[in-house]
Amino acid sequence: MQGHILSRYAGWPVIVGAGLAGLMAALELDGPCVLLAPSFTGEGTSSTLAQGGMAAAVGPGDSPASHAEDTLRAGAGLCDPAIVQRITEAGPGAVETLLRLGVPLARDENGQLALHLEAAHSHNRIVFAGGDRSGQVILEHILQQTRKKDTIHWLQTTLEGIHAPDETVQGIWTSAGFIPTQHCILASGGCGGLYQHTTSPLANRGVTLALAARAGATVRDMEFTQFHPTALVTPDQTSRLSLISEAVRGAGAMLRLDDGQRFTKELAPRDVVSRAIAAQLREGRTVFLDGRSLPGEPFSTRFPGITQACRKAGLDPDTQLLPVQPAMHYHMGGLKVDQTGRTTLKGLWACGEVACTGLHGANRLASNSLLEALVCGQWAGRDVNAHKDSSGPLLTSTPQRPTFTTDWPFRAEMQQHLGILRTRTELEKFLELTLPLARQNLCALTASFIGWAALHRPEQRGAHWREDTPGLQPPRHLDLQMNDLPL
Repeated sequence: MQGHILSRYAGWPVIVGAGLAGLMAALELDGPCVLLAPSFTGEGTSSTLAQGGMAAAVGPGDSPASHAEDTLRAGAGLCDPAIVQRITEAGPGAVETLLRLGVPLARDENGQLALHLEAAHSHNRIVFAGGDRSGQVILEHILQQTRKKDTIHWLQTTLEGIHAPDETVQGIWTSAGFIPTQHCILASGGCGGLYQHTTSPLANRGVTLALAARAGATVRDMEFTQFHPTALVTPDQTSRLSLISEAVRGAGAMLRLDDGQRFTKELAPRDVVSRAIAAQLREGRTVFLDGRSLPGEPFSTRFPGITQACRKAGLDPDTQLLPVQPAMHYHMGGLKVDQTGRTTLKGLWACGEVACTGLHGANRLASNSLLEALVCGQWAGRDVNAHKDSSGPLLTSTPQRPTFTTDWPFRAEMQQHLGILRTRTELEKFLELTLPLARQNLCALTASFIGWAALHRPEQRGAHWREDTPGLQPPRHLDLQMNDLPL
């Protein structure tokens, strides 16, 4: 397929990824576009797995300013205040968008939107749907809307390269052929699948990010990998772990040790709770989540999806303690973008988890991810609309396709050397494995960015915690390109 051009789509904007960010971008585009993904059912997207819901200041006594303050506090000094303000102010409108698209957000007994409380939020502000199946319900309804828009063309394939000579996108390679285009939106998710213990889809291993970096795009703050405190411990540690939503702790569930004692504040920021659990596990203790006595309705009624996962593992959350451990959950770093979603390559936008917008800083506030995906997907689509008529001539022949590999045998090593608690020695061991492979292996390139950035941030900030270098340095972003690595 080296010389095969998909001429039907020549010049059309291409969106890579069919999660919430990609679908929202597609809905915004006012002309024909190509939506490229391996599946169009929501399967394999992190959006579908989101349990808690979407954060937005829509409750009584709440405000976008309060939401912004909580976000900045969780972000540990690395959030972009202007972006935080802009996105949190867009929160109420994002809720209206979900309702307009037919998403059945939960209501209370008075008919008002029901709101969860999650860690580090000062108000109940998480809108949700389907109990603890928020992401699945949201995506199902938005997929229905995108299928009604006849200008969206679905191409079930994968991205295999970005052609960007002189830092300007001129086309993309897919497994189905080459598409000449000068407008590409990456909405392809994160890199949690690089880790042994993860709540992310295992296919999400940062491949698209690596392709953008190979094309010359800048990445930012790659070291900030958020571990969710409460993934369900099961005998099978090779599969994706089941998440126990933060909303469970918001509803009153408590963390206990094997002797029944509590050892941390359940609603502290995620990085704090994850480190507290990791410290206990390191000492050989077992950590449990206790949801047996939630006020109001029982666990199984309030969280049916989580209950199903627990029972599949032979556990009854209404009567038993649930063994938990932290697991890689969300990547705050990613492709450096501006407030419209533009990367450092002309013609390449990014939104959702693959992007680093400045909203999350060093530690994402719970349920801000769906908000960011929805809002930033819209912004990227609108920016493409504003610039797609200023394109130059399209390529008429296929350039040389790059070659690479994507096998990844180092999930356990990633967990060991680049986990919650880090040291220079462990990071250097990891980079000895990955740097020699990073020119040809896309997973190794993304993993090397994370390891290299972690090595060059000798401080304890948010989700990045160097045990050998306690304390904080002045806040700074760490921007990297492929040629910054010693490859």
